[in-house]
Amino acid sequence: MTAAGSSRDGALTPLASDFERATREQWLTLVDKAIKGADFEKRLVTRTADGIRVEPLYTREGASPALQDAVPGQAPFTRGARSSVDGLGWEIRQRIAATEPARANTEIMTELDGGTNGILLEIEAPGQAGVRIASAADMAAALRGMRLDMAPVELNAGLGASDAARHFLAALPTLGIPAAETRVFLGLDPIGAMARFGQLPLPIEKALAETMALAGDARTAIPLARTVRVDAALYHEAGATDAFELALLGATLIAYLRTFEAAGVAPSEALAQISFVVAADTNQFQTLAKVRAARRIIWRIADAAGAGDDARNLHISARASMRVLAKRDPWTNMLRSTLCCAGAALGGADAITVLPFTAALGAPDDFSRRAARNIQIVLQEESWLGRVVDPMGGAWYIENLTDEVAKVAWGFLQDIEAMGGVIAALDQGFVQDKTTADAGLRAKAIATGREDLTGVSAFPLLGDDGVKYQPHAPVPPLAGAQIVRPLTPHRLAEPFEALRDAADAFIARTGNEPVVFLASIGAVIDHTARSTWVKNYLAAGGIKALTSDGYATPDAAADAFKASGAALACICSSDALNELHAAATATALKQAGAGFVLMAGRPGDREAALREAGVDQFLFAGADAVAALKGLQERLGIS
Repeated sequence: MTAAGSSRDGALTPLASDFERATREQWLTLVDKAIKGADFEKRLVTRTADGIRVEPLYTREGASPALQDAVPGQAPFTRGARSSVDGLGWEIRQRIAATEPARANTEIMTELDGGTNGILLEIEAPGQAGVRIASAADMAAALRGMRLDMAPVELNAGLGASDAARHFLAALPTLGIPAAETRVFLGLDPIGAMARFGQLPLPIEKALAETMALAGDARTAIPLARTVRVDAALYHEAGATDAFELALLGATLIAYLRTFEAAGVAPSEALAQISFVVAADTNQFQTLAKVRAARRIIWRIADAAGAGDDARNLHISARASMRVLAKRDPWTNMLRSTLCCAGAALGGADAITVLPFTAALGAPDDFSRRAARNIQIVLQEESWLGRVVDPMGGAWYIENLTDEVAKVAWGFLQDIEAMGGVIAALDQGFVQDKTTADAGLRAKAIATGREDLTGVSAFPLLGDDGVKYQPHAPVPPLAGAQIVRPLTPHRLAEPFEALRDAADAFIARTGNEPVVFLASIGAVIDHTARSTWVKNYLAAGGIKALTSDGYATPDAAADAFKASGAALACICSSDALNELHAAATATALKQAGAGFVLMAGRPGDREAALREAGVDQFLFAGADAVAALKGLQERLGIS
């Protein structure tokens, strides 16, 4: 057999060239044997939140010619706007939000000394905390010492974006960097601010006109400035799916291109001024497909405007999702942030922001900021994720997922445009309604266990997690009138965190831990699967399980329950032992004083008999855990 990788004449050959080519039909036959005739669709096919079908196997034969022929650096830029690697691959753009400008400057210098090469400056404004910048002097104090020709700064000021841009322009002469070499992202995004906060300092038409005027002044003064931002991440934080987030990115881009054109700025020049922001979350495959699809959508819009070639200079920043972060056991957030960053990097994001692992809890300290920064440095300089152009290109699952996300997003975009554009869609409540509905479906999936949050709904940690933090700075109130329904951000862990907070308040109020006695029947090998599941299930609601090695008889379990001082009990064992002993155990527990008896597992056709024996509720995967835990908390006097 010929050596792998070469033929006798020296030409490269596929590794499997000497083997008979397998067909999909042969594979399906083997799959059917492996799953013993079970339904292929139910066992092996899943769907994303956008309804995109995910199969267990993808091959070149199933990919369209357009996907097979795509090349990095060529339109539609799905595989990247460049054909070669630039440095380490992406800009590490870390977030600074310290209230005082001097403190912010200290943190900026620490970040830059530690390996960051870009800064996202959160600026205080109505509805958001951040660096308190009320003048050009404050801006200069925050940015003093930054080499803005080497490390750009992005301003994120929400409803105060115009003021922040003016302060930057006024401060620039004092920063010591030639204006022609300064790299800045001013973050002017009145549509995004209106969507996020539900209001603007000016009517939207005047806000857009002001944005164009500021963009013109800034571009004249700073030729490299990206003045306008299309921030789609805010929709993600409120609950949007990946495709809907991209649809809103595209719709907002169209709105800004039209606004630029009305101001006399050609699409090619407008694109050079616009930057884009998408969210990166813990599903790294969907994140990297989203970043790739974003480039394709931007190119398609630019091409329709006669500026397709200019889309090669687009700039996409990916921000690690706040939505996925948890307050409880926040060490797990480091894993989440790593997945967010890896997905964004593999998708070809130009800049990535990773949040400190304590971001959901309070203001970050030096350690949490360093940990966030080092996640990027390790992936960049040790894993070398940025040293390959489009590393996922040719992985047919990713190619197909990218293609499908782009298609679904384009369909949503057409719906939005049919309503009159993104502003009209916000005004009519379409964006808010769909985002709320998507968030509700995701919350239900987590509550019922179809999706897990490690450390929150799965494997939660009771007790002190050892994390110290300072509280968040107070958020200045909104002062204007609401013009559209705001898209309020929500974290996925919040329903479970509310349960944990209620349990903590109960402990502080009474000095007692809320407990449930586990009536584990049989040996450890018999009950450990269910007793471990119940222990974690209860801990997600701040309730401690009183465990044991097991009880030989129902009476032994009842005696132990009486001695425990608990008010509630849960029967845990294997299906076989439950069938033999669950009814007798429930009766014995009730006679021992149990006010409420639970049983782990589905009752099947024995539900009526078990309830008659004394079982009040059944706990099993697939039921709404949040609702069940709320009910148990009420019985325990927690809420």
